[in-house]
Amino acid sequence: MKYRVIQRKNPQDPQAEGLFYANAVNEGKFSLRDFAKEIEGRSSLTRGDILNVLENFLDELPTFLKLGYSVQLGDFATLHLNLQSESAPTAEEFNAGLIKGVKVIFTPSVDMKTALKGIHFEQIAHTTPETNKSN
Repeated sequence: MKYRVIQRKNPQDPQAEGLFYANAVNEGKFSLRDFAKEIEGRSSLTRGDILNVLENFLDELPTFLKLGYSVQLGDFATLHLNLQSESAPTAEEFNAGLIKGVKVIFTPSVDMKTALKGIHFEQIAHTTPETNKSN
């Protein structure tokens, strides 16, 4: 995995000198079609069949998350929703209008975490604060 070293300032202390951090380099996008093409080579299904299954899965996924289910994706991960809300002094005073947002929480499985161990890191050219804005 390629990374750049970038400088970031602390927004709570704008006068302080920025510190340097690793920033993952995005190599581009890998689409559903790309996945279907890769899977096709390891399967008896056609790319169209695989793409159909993946697209139907993605169409149905939000339905079950909205119903309150955690969606377990095999040995890959689990997805569930988390609510962001303002507080109320008592339970009786709380109402749905205080809910301000919903986040999808992605929790990788133990198998996925294990598969990601041992990543080889490769540093690419150092960037200046001006070039960080493009990331």
